[in-house]
Amino acid sequence: MFKINENYLKLPGSYLFSTIGKKVAAYSEAHPDKKLIRLGIGDVTQPLAPAIIKALHKAVDEMGAAETFHGYAPDLGYEFLRSAIAKNDYQDRGCDIAADEIFVSDGAKCDCGNIQEIFGQDNRIAVCDPVYPVYVDTNVMAGRAGDWIPEKEMFSGVIYMPCTMDNDFVPEFPKETPDMIYLCYPNNPTGSTLTKAQLQEWVDYANKVGAVILFDAAYEAYISEEDVPHSIYECEGARTCAIEFRSFSKNAGFTGVRLGFTVVPKDLKCGDVSLHSLWARRHGTKYNGAPYIIQRAGEAVYTPEGKAELKEQVAYYMKNAGVIYNGLKEAGYTVAGGVNAPYIWLKTPEGMDSWKFFDYLLETSNVVGTPGSGFGPSGEGYFRLTAFGTYENTVEAMERIKKL
Repeated sequence: MFKINENYLKLPGSYLFSTIGKKVAAYSEAHPDKKLIRLGIGDVTQPLAPAIIKALHKAVDEMGAAETFHGYAPDLGYEFLRSAIAKNDYQDRGCDIAADEIFVSDGAKCDCGNIQEIFGQDNRIAVCDPVYPVYVDTNVMAGRAGDWIPEKEMFSGVIYMPCTMDNDFVPEFPKETPDMIYLCYPNNPTGSTLTKAQLQEWVDYANKVGAVILFDAAYEAYISEEDVPHSIYECEGARTCAIEFRSFSKNAGFTGVRLGFTVVPKDLKCGDVSLHSLWARRHGTKYNGAPYIIQRAGEAVYTPEGKAELKEQVAYYMKNAGVIYNGLKEAGYTVAGGVNAPYIWLKTPEGMDSWKFFDYLLETSNVVGTPGSGFGPSGEGYFRLTAFGTYENTVEAMERIKKL
């Protein structure tokens, strides 16, 4: 008789955003006359930029002619896109990353979840707390997270690194030595960042203890402060201890198009074994690459027209972030984030846990956000709002909240 992977049974409840979706759907059905403003899920709302649309049309036309038709994409991705990424995202920033160290995929979320497959089951993972749920969830599925402890709302085998307003959302080095360290900066959900000096300390620590850093830089396009690095490879020694994930979803609006990439330097090894080779083997066997048409659209992101158009889109969302940040402060909330990331992180009112505040906000102002506890135990008592809505809805949402 077949057997299931019992590690899946350790996952508490449903996926965070599925739970939110069900709650919102039930409320909408019961109150069809209410206009909901959704500032919960980090989905973009602006249409694809003209330079990207032009590239998509051109690539579609190429697929319609025998001489320019393309079938399966190369395992690592097309050279034209990998070279554009290497030059613009890394070499122009002084990072020593080559095109053949870049693996193109259908999104950073997939890569963040799949990367753990190349690591042994007995590795200990450390995560910032709160943080994006995918890191912990996929390690639970792999049997690497231990058992769920309901009263603590954490897993026994995970090293949690609390990031709260008390420590300015900067994690301390864990007392237990981890093997795999997940860092996400700019951070989802808190919107916080690390300075280059702070990130360098983590690189030095990882090299010292023999750990690998899994660095999620999906929101790097929103960085506005000079001392905040856009890539972990801006730090000395990162090539021997870090893997980096990037996404086209947040900087170019590809949430409905799907494109991302992962960087695995050839210097990153476990003994004599190259992690670059392991990921290349996994990438080729379980192909999750993007089609030719989509990769041509990604190439357009790096054209002068694409850069200019997408800079405007990022500015649009950060304008929304300013509206939310200032609106919440005017309403008396304690807030963080919104400077280098499109997320604003607020403390819930006295006596309200994060899910109770979710219900309160939904019922009194018809605004949808994300409960902080869904991102980890240290997220309790906090709440996330996203700047990815339209400007008009964002302004209206703050007006509603200020009236409460």
